[in-house]
Amino acid sequence: MQDFDLLILGAGASGLFCALTAAQRGLKVGVLEHMPSPGKKILASGGGRANFTNLSVQAQDFRSLNPHFAKSALAQYPPKRFLEWLDDGGIEYHEKKLGQLFCNRGSKAILDRLIEVNLKAGVQVFTNAQGIEVALATDPHRYKVNSSQGDFAAPNLVVATGGLSYRVLGASDLGHQLARQFGLKVTHTSPALVPFILPGFTPLAGISLPVEIKTLGRSFADDLLFTHQGLSGPAILKASLFWDPGKEVEVNLLPGLNLAEELLDLKRGNPQKSLFWALNQRLPERLVLLWQEAGNWPLKPDLQSFSQKELAHVAAKINRWSFVPKGTEGYIKAEVTQGGVSTDELSSKTLETKKHQGLYFIGEVIDVTGLLGGYNLHWAWASGFAAGRAIKI
Repeated sequence: MQDFDLLILGAGASGLFCALTAAQRGLKVGVLEHMPSPGKKILASGGGRANFTNLSVQAQDFRSLNPHFAKSALAQYPPKRFLEWLDDGGIEYHEKKLGQLFCNRGSKAILDRLIEVNLKAGVQVFTNAQGIEVALATDPHRYKVNSSQGDFAAPNLVVATGGLSYRVLGASDLGHQLARQFGLKVTHTSPALVPFILPGFTPLAGISLPVEIKTLGRSFADDLLFTHQGLSGPAILKASLFWDPGKEVEVNLLPGLNLAEELLDLKRGNPQKSLFWALNQRLPERLVLLWQEAGNWPLKPDLQSFSQKELAHVAAKINRWSFVPKGTEGYIKAEVTQGGVSTDELSSKTLETKKHQGLYFIGEVIDVTGLLGGYNLHWAWASGFAAGRAIKI
């Protein structure tokens, strides 16, 4: 039996950052990871460039049954603190758009530094730890963990096992299983930051354009991408976090433009031109053709043949395109898992469970899910830091 002050299940972003924070306080820390190497999802983030945080991170950027839960951890560890950590390691970064920060040398630079500073702080990482089982003991070593890498014990246990997306990178439901084992509630889980399935748009596959999208009271301005399955792109992925099955989505394909007024102006100035010509001034030809074939407006030879009411109807189909997605492409394409261990079970300040002293849940395993754009990685840093500084021995 190997004894530690703190055991952490999961060597991802939240687990490694929690380990570092605790070890720098003098705690003896062991991390168990069931994959052959740590930080697989860090390496994949941002397309390998690590969209590691955002210049503006607020609780409203996350979905949770308790919209205020994330505030405490985010306040303890705002983005500027992680930037200082990167600066200390000589890691350069840049902003792409909408406050998204990426690592110049790729995500491996962040993972390498995380591993380096953890090892320097004395953290022991055990990879290929399969068959993990946890038991609560009554002796001073409250939590006993059995695995293929041996048996471990500690008075503190942090569960940082992530969500259900990206199984190829090591995702599992171990964290949710452990929560239920210890009598904790787990909220409904579903794929998030995921493309929508919407049949009928295969001819438009590959077309991308800036849009504004609305669903369930949330609005996002970003790019939409038509796919063989339906719709993807940053705007869709963001909307998917706040979308519920069966609910309507509204997309403005020409944000910032009052198309009804523009069509009237074009009718006055170019009455002999076709409606197809008018729309093609603003939208891709394939999109206009498909919209026309779908019967979104009457077939008339020229603009002067359309009444003002008819042009307004055409414009509404584009400025306020409404639909109900058939579904999403599921966990195989989802970047994160929405839902998880109920925040009702946890302290928002420390991430410790209210029912079991020394038991913590951090990162994606919790019912706190961020938008696309660096928010989920920042939640990993912030929740890991909050727990790591709170561990008691």
